[in-house]
Amino acid sequence: MGSPGLRPLLLVLLDCWASVSAQAAATPPVTTEGSNSTEAAWTTLRPAFSPRPPGTPKAPGPVSGPRPTPVTDVAALCVCDLSPAQCDVNCCCDPDCSSLDFSVFSACSVPSVTGDSQFCSQKAAIYSLNFTANPPQRIFKLVDQINPSIFCIHITNYKPALSFINPEVPDENNFDKLMETSDGFSLNSESEISFTTQLDTPDTAKYEYGVRLQTSDSFLRFPSPLTSSLCTDNNPAAFLVNQAVKCTRRINLEQCEEIEALSMAYYSSPKILRVPGLIKAEIPITVQSLLRESLNKTLTRLDNTVVLNQTLTEAGGVKFCTSVALEVKYSLTYTDEGEITKADLSLLLGAVSSALLPLEQKFEIRFIQQNTKPVPLSGNPGYVVGLPLAAGFQPQKGSGIIQTTNRYGQLTILRSTTDQDCLALEGVRTPVLFGYDMQSGCKLRLTKAITCPLAEQRVKSLLKGHGFPDYVAPFGNSRAQDALAWVPVHFTTQAPHVKDSCQLPVALVIEVKWTKYGSLLNPQAKIVNVTANLISSFFPEANSGNERTVLISTAVTFVDVSAPAEAGFRARPTINAKLPFNFFFPFV
Repeated sequence: MGSPGLRPLLLVLLDCWASVSAQAAATPPVTTEGSNSTEAAWTTLRPAFSPRPPGTPKAPGPVSGPRPTPVTDVAALCVCDLSPAQCDVNCCCDPDCSSLDFSVFSACSVPSVTGDSQFCSQKAAIYSLNFTANPPQRIFKLVDQINPSIFCIHITNYKPALSFINPEVPDENNFDKLMETSDGFSLNSESEISFTTQLDTPDTAKYEYGVRLQTSDSFLRFPSPLTSSLCTDNNPAAFLVNQAVKCTRRINLEQCEEIEALSMAYYSSPKILRVPGLIKAEIPITVQSLLRESLNKTLTRLDNTVVLNQTLTEAGGVKFCTSVALEVKYSLTYTDEGEITKADLSLLLGAVSSALLPLEQKFEIRFIQQNTKPVPLSGNPGYVVGLPLAAGFQPQKGSGIIQTTNRYGQLTILRSTTDQDCLALEGVRTPVLFGYDMQSGCKLRLTKAITCPLAEQRVKSLLKGHGFPDYVAPFGNSRAQDALAWVPVHFTTQAPHVKDSCQLPVALVIEVKWTKYGSLLNPQAKIVNVTANLISSFFPEANSGNERTVLISTAVTFVDVSAPAEAGFRARPTINAKLPFNFFFPFV
């Protein structure tokens, strides 16, 4: 027989399943992009992009809109597109990539983009590459994925629950209300990102992403630590894979002249093939910079870039090996066709004694595209954890923001060293990275002859550095001309209130408040407030001797002030039930 209420429930479930199955029966759109592709098909599937020929720079956004429109359409989402007006390697959804760019791709870094998995039916953007075509083509599919669970969301009728709340900006009208409702915040944790590369030699006469660089006799060796911190010399350098590593070597100082990995010629003598397999086209490695470091860490630039061999010498009863390669930096220039056109090398040679063993070496390799000057971003649009904050200053009201060309030097703090000497640290800074709470400091030794006003000016310059910024970009891709959208740095001072007393700055604390903005499926990190607090203390008096020591410190903290999304119903459901007329019989 069954329960009387079970039949209506089954009818409702069957009705939902039939509507979902009807959506799944629709034919999914498929488009391939290459040299013969049309813009109509791509425009239909990618409504967020305006139609334009491949390789054309993106049109700039409106100046008056500091906040980007939240993107919820999976066909318009492209999380790997981080370079404006330039194709990102292996980013198949990047509209700036052309058929020539596809030819050097190895695979799609983001093969699919999906929506919320709790829905009964959701759109999914599928990306792949067709290497059999000439030139290779990009294949894009927009399909419907079905959730087999019967406890899925068929339709959502409360749109505010799909996005984060836009933070309310304080002004003279709502300041008192925000002060009453404000409460504590929570800190964000750090995360590290790692990646792997594929090193396969292609059969085509051009380099592709991740393929090892060939030389006249073998391949370009890039020493790296693998299972331990020890250097592995047989690690190949991969095309378009930028790397910067440190590794150590356990050597016998008596045999330093026989170790090839310590010599300058080991890194400058190989000749890189312009294209794989073409022996006749060789690119020699040119030494552009040659520095020599002494045992007391003094650097000397050598004008003559002749090859120097390591030599074992003895002075004062101490043996040491000179002209040892301590730092190796490659800079390779390539073309759109996957050819190497130039190879530059920068070396740091130094002296090594038995006290410096095991030896630590640094290696770096960078790839630069010919005739281009890419502008790196710290996010698109929201900040990415681990990338530097974009900052600058406004010379006059109404003008744009001026930034330094060094993106890692726009907002900095003190860098801690082993000797902790503030005077030696002047000019040595470390960048402020998004999401990373940092603290550094040093010791300042003041002689009796140094007065308080002189020390105050010197310490304030030491804490703020050269050119402390006035504004910070709210997003990682904020433009310098949109000055009204940038976040001002609120500079405050904190000092004891004592009349007629000289006070010395001892700490600079920077607090960065950020919030999640946009869709719950793709939230973006946005900076909403930056405060720099300069803390001062009494000028120390010399109790004994002629020297006083003051501890100087800088700190950066990131505070997440995101408001949770509003969850709920449009209207509370009501129960429309009536009792039978004889329910209370025979009492009534």
